[in-house]
Amino acid sequence: MTKRQLPVPAEMLELMQFKKFELNGKKRRLQSALTIADLRTIAKRRTPKAAFDYTDGAAEGELSLTRARQAFEDVEFHPSILRPAEHVDTSVEILGGPSALPFGIAPTGFTRLMQTEGEVAGASAAAAAGIPFTLSTLGTTSIEGVKAANPNGRNWFQLYVMRQREISYELARRAGEAGFDTLMFTVDTPVAGARLRDKRNGFSIPPQLSIGTILNAVPRPWWWVDFLTTPKLEFASLTDTGGTVGDLLNAAMDPTISYDDLAVIRDLWPGKIVIKGVQNVEDSVRLVDLGVDGIILSNHGGRQLDRAPIPFHLLPQVVREVGRDATIMVDTGIMNGADIVASIALGAKFTLIGRAYLYGLMAGGRDGVDRAIAILRDEIERTMRLLGVSNLGELEPRHVTQLTRLVPVAAQADQRVEAQGRY
Repeated sequence: MTKRQLPVPAEMLELMQFKKFELNGKKRRLQSALTIADLRTIAKRRTPKAAFDYTDGAAEGELSLTRARQAFEDVEFHPSILRPAEHVDTSVEILGGPSALPFGIAPTGFTRLMQTEGEVAGASAAAAAGIPFTLSTLGTTSIEGVKAANPNGRNWFQLYVMRQREISYELARRAGEAGFDTLMFTVDTPVAGARLRDKRNGFSIPPQLSIGTILNAVPRPWWWVDFLTTPKLEFASLTDTGGTVGDLLNAAMDPTISYDDLAVIRDLWPGKIVIKGVQNVEDSVRLVDLGVDGIILSNHGGRQLDRAPIPFHLLPQVVREVGRDATIMVDTGIMNGADIVASIALGAKFTLIGRAYLYGLMAGGRDGVDRAIAILRDEIERTMRLLGVSNLGELEPRHVTQLTRLVPVAAQADQRVEAQGRY
């Protein structure tokens, strides 16, 4: 029989350690965020609906984004036991330079509308973490402003080819002169995707106020104070910033973009060039034959063609075909450091995060971006230790199985024929 006694106050104090209350509200809410999903929840609470939905949303039924995230969730890891990994090395050499982590910050447009620190917060956080930062053509901080925020780190520039080609060429020249080492030539946006959340919200630059947007803003006065008391939004390339997001994109993009444009950009850019928005093996092979330095498997975060291929599912096929000849990277749907580890195991040399960084930005400015990077770093390191690997080079396809929910109809028919042949 268990012996009972009266509680001993001294023993109770040993068992009960009260957490020190953090007086700083921003620190308190960021400390409470243990995952990127937690940062998203905070961001949604603190950001007006139109701005949050621009970041969070995708095209049409948002199937491409949903499927991309589901693909990462449908991963089965295969750890090796009795392989000590007390210290893990997360660094990687990418496109001729170092990165302390196997991910960088992807290009995002209209960033200061999400939170007024915008690209400066992203670039300075990237500098502190030792990872690359990518500025979008539709960024709200100039090329020179990003260079000032990240003077000694790695800056990349994402380029759209516009109807007025000389605007694009001049942007590339400016980025090269500012010391940006990699050009990310985006090819999946001949026209803007149908971003229905933005249309329903009347999202535009400047914001179109309605009774709904005003009511939504009432519990978020801090966002409006920041927006109205900081410098006017300025874009890296567009001089006419009126209209909806779709109007702006359609004015800037050109449906006649072709391989001829790639040849021109390749000739004028002095550094590394990677092609963003590749969505099949055939295009990957052709691009490598043309001498590009890298390929980013991406469906633009699900923001262009809905029902587009899932980049993570394409990864093993593309790596088999051209992985020896070019740097293969992947984005879209990454919400956890384990997603990044799985990508590296299947042959990607690097990954890019967009929404994950923006959720942190909306949750807490520069400090929120630092928190997003720290969360992903911790998840990467923990996943590597649990797999029994000490560095990224030890990750192999054997560590990962991609579990598929979506099987092409032709493949299903082949499987039925094969099964019938066994009986």
